[in-house]
Amino acid sequence: METNNKEGCGLCNATWGEYYREIDGDRMFFCCSVCADIFENMVAEVKERTGWKSIDYVELIGNYSAGRNCTARSGKSTFKYYFRTYSDGRMMKFEERK
Repeated sequence: METNNKEGCGLCNATWGEYYREIDGDRMFFCCSVCADIFENMVAEVKERTGWKSIDYVELIGNYSAGRNCTARSGKSTFKYYFRTYSDGRMMKFEERK
């Protein structure tokens, strides 16, 4: 799985830290375990809402305080959504967007 964050953490693009986690069979870099938890929970929520077995790409625009507007892609299908989390990684809000 790829994201638009190419320089660092798969969620926030931070370049510090050395935390890796396997997400859907891909070893991904995250700055910390909280970002990995958030990303993993976000992926699970997208898959549950779409019925997809896998996600190829996620574009994340935004940040922790404002939340993130995202587009997930699986093959030719897309799913747009907004999500925001608490500081411990729990989901605060998840909304489908058109």
